[in-house]
Amino acid sequence: MTLASDRHHPDSARAEHRRRQVLEAAEQCFRRRGFHGASMADISKAAGMSAGHIYNYFDNKEAIIAAFVQCKVERVSAIMRDLDSHADPLQALLDGMDEYVRKAVEDDDHKIPLEIFAEAARNPAIHAMLCAADAHTRGQFQDIVCRARERRGLSVDRAVIGGRVAALIAMFEGLHLRVLQHPQLMQRGMADALRTAAAPLLLND
Repeated sequence: MTLASDRHHPDSARAEHRRRQVLEAAEQCFRRRGFHGASMADISKAAGMSAGHIYNYFDNKEAIIAAFVQCKVERVSAIMRDLDSHADPLQALLDGMDEYVRKAVEDDDHKIPLEIFAEAARNPAIHAMLCAADAHTRGQFQDIVCRARERRGLSVDRAVIGGRVAALIAMFEGLHLRVLQHPQLMQRGMADALRTAAAPLLLND
């Protein structure tokens, strides 16, 4: 999917600022009204610019969702790079569980991913994009786990580790649904439970 800005605007700080402005406005609107409930007019009002101006940067709402998916890839890649920088990434992941749960519970981080998942279930273009993004970040995560296990002297069977990484991701992404259905989720209890469940997957042969 091609952003209109790629065709009409040179790469510039101003263009990037405008794209970010539109994305922040779209996020507000999608949180309140959902992907289909929020119109381009709603987004333009929240962004403080005309709908015509927004179309200079994004072709349509689908292109905005594409940008959200790309932002998620970049954000997760940065998290993966930080994780990989630790002397023991596996322990760092376990130690960071409290912060992950806190962010998911307190920052409404679950809303936009759920909107994207729902759209991917019925929109082949978004589905393909989401699958490609998942393959990229899942591959990064698997490589980090394999290298970290090798340094610990643990077995590194990529097929086995791939299954464990998939299970870990399923647990993390499932937290979005848990928070939606159980807003008063006990953060400490959930973080401790996730740590207990993740430790054998990361550290056992």
